[in-house]
Amino acid sequence: MSGDSGAGRLPATIEDPLDAVMRSAVAASEEVRGTTSPNPPVGCVILDTEGQVAGTGATQPPGGPHAEVVALRAAGTRAAGGTAVVTLEPCVHTGRTGACTDALRQAGVARVVYAVADPSPRAGGGAAVLREAGLEVRGGMLAEEVARGPLRAWLHAVHTGRPHVTWKYAATLDGRSAAADGTSQWISSELSRAEAHRLRERMDAIIVGTGTVVTDNPHLTARGADGELTLRRPLRVVVGDRNIPADSRVLDPVAETLLLPGDSPESVLAALGDRGVVDVLLEGGPSLAGAFLAAGCIDRVLAYIAPSLLGSGPAALGDAGVASISQAWRLRIEETTMSGADVRISAVPAD
Repeated sequence: MSGDSGAGRLPATIEDPLDAVMRSAVAASEEVRGTTSPNPPVGCVILDTEGQVAGTGATQPPGGPHAEVVALRAAGTRAAGGTAVVTLEPCVHTGRTGACTDALRQAGVARVVYAVADPSPRAGGGAAVLREAGLEVRGGMLAEEVARGPLRAWLHAVHTGRPHVTWKYAATLDGRSAAADGTSQWISSELSRAEAHRLRERMDAIIVGTGTVVTDNPHLTARGADGELTLRRPLRVVVGDRNIPADSRVLDPVAETLLLPGDSPESVLAALGDRGVVDVLLEGGPSLAGAFLAAGCIDRVLAYIAPSLLGSGPAALGDAGVASISQAWRLRIEETTMSGADVRISAVPAD
């Protein structure tokens, strides 16, 4: 995605000095992931006329100020004549908060640099409004990188009308999610499990099936390095028609839990979308994962592959509606990195 044609950009082989500033804005947006839905997690950095950082901000929870307003407040009078570097095109919509285009103009900002054009019908078009007001506007900086980051789920929700789903699982090299006797603790490394908790903390909701609750009795919360519950606690969602024990950990009061019938992945995501959920982590067992994949409702696969072999036991993925190799769900690998002794693979649908 991009905004402007790129006039005034440095050659592609040279690092733009503003790239580092944009990455600072991305880092600010990452800090509020999981707290802003249904609004996008946006980051903004204000530079003064000397090119020095005057203020940094990120979108606050719904009803609170957007990233530009937070950064402008931090910058104060130093924003006048300066540059706003923001991960998403400033909005033109006035709802519970004012339009960010108005805030930037009133602060006297002279230049706006943004990464991703806002595709939403109500809020998009801020670049044109700012240009008409006499500001210099440049779009598309690090657009692909930013779109794969904290804005990924929100952009997906705007384009498709449903929450973005990441299926996260751990498996052995031969694709087993548990041993023949059902034991699965621990397939992945300690570092991988810590990463999984950090991922949970930044999600709007975590989905499992009733079978996973009965078998594993998960808590579905995020814990820090000290083992304590984090302040951010996503919605816990249990899908299925099977009764779960009244003393299941997922039913305790430390976080909200939603019980949904196992009608279809589409109906589950529609119910979550109605609640303002944008970013979903699917942690269910092979049957639920297979159902979501068969329905075309998995948008990213995050796999932790451990250097071990079991030879028997349940596979990580159940029936996904694939009868022949020609029907295989083809993925494109985005990233492969080490996570302790494990290999972490991030992949998205090839199309």
